[in-house]
Formats: sequence, structure tokens, C-alpha cells
Amino acid sequence: MTAKPIPLAGVIGNPISHSKSPRLFRHWLRTYDIAGHYVPLHVAERDLADVIRTLPRMGFVGINVTIPHKVAVMEIADLVTDRATLIGAANTVIFRKDGKIHADNTDGYGFIANLRAGAPGWRPDVGPAAVLGAGGAARAVIASLLDVGVPQILLSNRTRPKAEALQAEFGRRIKVVDWVQAGNMFEDSATVVNTTSLGMEGQPELRVPLDGLQRGAVVTDLVYAPLRTRLLQVADEAGCVTVDGLGMLLHQAVPGFERWFGVRPEVDVDTRAAVLA
Repeated sequence: MTAKPIPLAGVIGNPISHSKSPRLFRHWLRTYDIAGHYVPLHVAERDLADVIRTLPRMGFVGINVTIPHKVAVMEIADLVTDRATLIGAANTVIFRKDGKIHADNTDGYGFIANLRAGAPGWRPDVGPAAVLGAGGAARAVIASLLDVGVPQILLSNRTRPKAEALQAEFGRRIKVVDWVQAGNMFEDSATVVNTTSLGMEGQPELRVPLDGLQRGAVVTDLVYAPLRTRLLQVADEAGCVTVDGLGMLLHQAVPGFERWFGVRPEVDVDTRAAVLA
């Protein structure tokens, strides 16, 4: 009788020591009593293609991908989902039984799932969304907000041409606002999202004026170290509904875990506690 192989998965990046994904996946593997392993893999850019093509032969069923490989992995994959193509990056790779390498992006899914969990009354169609930043995370956020029916996105970035490039790509529902005027976006916005690294531990603070935040608006920050950024603290004081960024990390991992290990995990209080421990 042939023993069933133990499924392996992991996360690839450079550097990778900061990643919370191993802690998250190990918690789920223990919770659901699954014989599997999830490991961090430090991989240099020059070795990425060789590593990706070797992993399936070592028993890996898939990997998560983080900086700086999220774009390059799409060129290695045999199949790329439409949403990964739209976002321009992949964060989840599935090694299929037919030998194909399948690249997907679950960041947008994780962002929306986190908003719905943290702000159950959130309605995307009630007004514009203000988005700060125009990097890779912003692309996932913008694509997902448009997909769920946000009527307009007010977009501001420290370098305006990057925001204008997203406007040209995503279309007429995007309105670019100069960074010096970014605070004015909040006066008309039902949803506010910071996709920049500003406010993160070790980074400069977000200096955009926040006095325009409207009571009842849903405000979220993709930064989760610290969990309560200055943006979220000020938004709380203004009577906004706030959602921290940790949940996006947790929810974006759900589809990959389900594909690789055959169980759809639940994001609950114990999950958050395990990752924050």
C-alpha cells in the first residue's frame, strides 16, 4: 500500500523572515488536524524560476508569493487568472496535478472579506471611496472596490503620475487628486483606504489632514504594524467605523489554504490571536 504524500506549501520572498504567513498556516493546520507543512522560503530573484519549477517535484502543492516576486512569478506561470492580470501581480501559486503552474491574486478578495467582517454594515454603493497610494496594494484595492460597486474612487499618491497611470488603466470612475489636497477627499467619501506604508513601524507618519473624515464612514488601513495606526485612532475619535489591516492578511490566505489542504479555514478570534502571539 502506497502512503499518501504529506502536502507541503510555503511562502517565497526576499527577505522572508518578517512574514506572518507561516504562523497563520501552522495555526490552521493544527486547528483542522491536517498532516501538512508550511515553510518560509528565502529566494533570490535570480533563482526564482528554478525554485518554482522544482518545488512540485519536492511535494509542494502551492506557495504564497510576496515582495519582490509578485510580478515575476506571473511570467513563470503556465496559467494566470484574470484578476491577477488585472492587478498586475500574483500572490498565490497552485501546482496542479496536470503539471501546470497556476498563478492567482487573492489580495482583493482578502481586502473585501476583511471590510465585510470588520464593518458588517458596509455598503460599497453609498458613496465614493478615497484611496491613498498607487502601488501594488492599491491596484488590488481599486480593482476589488470597482468590482463590488463603489461608484467613484478618489485617488491620491505622493507622485501624481503613478495615480494617473492607474486612472488611465481603470477608467472614468477614478478621479486623481493632488497629494497636497488629499485630505479634502475625505469630506465626500463613505470609504477611506490607506494602501501606503505611511504610519507603519519604522516608516514616516501619514501626514495627510484627517479633519475631513465623516462620522459613519468606513476607514481601513492596510498597515497592521501597529494594529491601531494614527489614521485609525483619529477615525475612531471622529465616529468612523474602523477596520485594521491584519484581517486582509488573514482572509487573503483562505482560498490558497483551501486549494492546497482541502479545508476552508475560518478567520476567527483564535486565528488573530495566533498570528499576533
